[in-house]
Amino acid sequence: MNKSLVALAIGGLAIGMTEFTMMGILPDIAHDIQIDIPTAGHFISTYALGVVIGAPLLVLLSSKYPPKNVLMFLMLIFFVFNAFFVIAPEYNTLLITRFMSGLPHGAFFGVGSVVASQLAKKGKEAQAISIMFTGLTVANLLGVPIGTYIGHHFHWRYTYAIISLMGLITLLALYFWVPKIAPQENTNIKSQLSFFKTWQAWLLVALISIGTGGLFAWMSYIAPLMTNVAKIEGGKIPFIMILVGLGMVLGNLIGGKVADTFSPTKAAIYSFSAMTICLIIVYFTVHIEFMAYLMSFVTGLVAFTIGSPLQMILINSAKGSEMLAASAGQASFNVGNALGAYLGGLPIAMGFGYNSPELVGAGMAACGALMAFALLLTQRSAKAKMA
Repeated sequence: MNKSLVALAIGGLAIGMTEFTMMGILPDIAHDIQIDIPTAGHFISTYALGVVIGAPLLVLLSSKYPPKNVLMFLMLIFFVFNAFFVIAPEYNTLLITRFMSGLPHGAFFGVGSVVASQLAKKGKEAQAISIMFTGLTVANLLGVPIGTYIGHHFHWRYTYAIISLMGLITLLALYFWVPKIAPQENTNIKSQLSFFKTWQAWLLVALISIGTGGLFAWMSYIAPLMTNVAKIEGGKIPFIMILVGLGMVLGNLIGGKVADTFSPTKAAIYSFSAMTICLIIVYFTVHIEFMAYLMSFVTGLVAFTIGSPLQMILINSAKGSEMLAASAGQASFNVGNALGAYLGGLPIAMGFGYNSPELVGAGMAACGALMAFALLLTQRSAKAKMA
């Protein structure tokens, strides 16, 4: 396997752990610094805010520099501020360092996606990107459970010390394994921002923000769904999450293959459509224990077939602004995270049960499929005009 892609995957693993482990050790942090859990939840939302702000900003400011140098700088920020998070003494300083550690997240995946596609063999670009995102899926499968165990049984600061160290390892891997790539010529902030002057760009932002929200409407409430509807014991929830994580790892690799075999836009239509069907099946069958386990794996698999196709769509639609477009996709993904969790929680608050978010998620995924189909029609129309 290409060592450059391995370096990017290690970075994805580190980033995935710093983002998602927080959800598992939130009570431990709250108890340690003597705040309530809703207040500790600000560490999650503040990180997401850092991702949304940092993704386009850091790419714009670094567009003139070689991609390898940019990736190393982003990992340096990650390493430093996760280290500061380990030693920060109280809530306010923890909040600031948490925000700062979120800044390189989207930019790393945005720049990394472009680098992976440039290093790939022709026709294998999406599969190369999927290898980078394998790190993110392995984080959910192994990294997060391990980090949660360490944080709960020893101390949460040990978990983030390990995550910070992983950032340093990524920095070294990037230095030794990623070749020098010339920066894009004739790039400036104005030319980069020209991507957002097209309505297709905003269609892609909406497609990602709404469509991927279907995943998070499901994921955000999976624990109460399993304990209250499927009647699965709370002690078995980690096994459910392992099934979800395993599905994500396989789905990510399948998504890259499908995008290269057909086209990224068609792959996105297939993925969102399959996600819609999966969530409807979950809604009607989750009370059957066997189906609860099976669909946790299948839904995780289907949900993560979407990552690589979306990154390729963004890269292909933004000639001269590829890195900005790819990083904006990551920011939109985090908007989908917040939007899916919020909208998925509304029917629960209205008393419709813990399986009701699946219908919300199905609706969001269906919207993603429809917008992807509209994008496909515009792409065909553009090709017809050029012929």
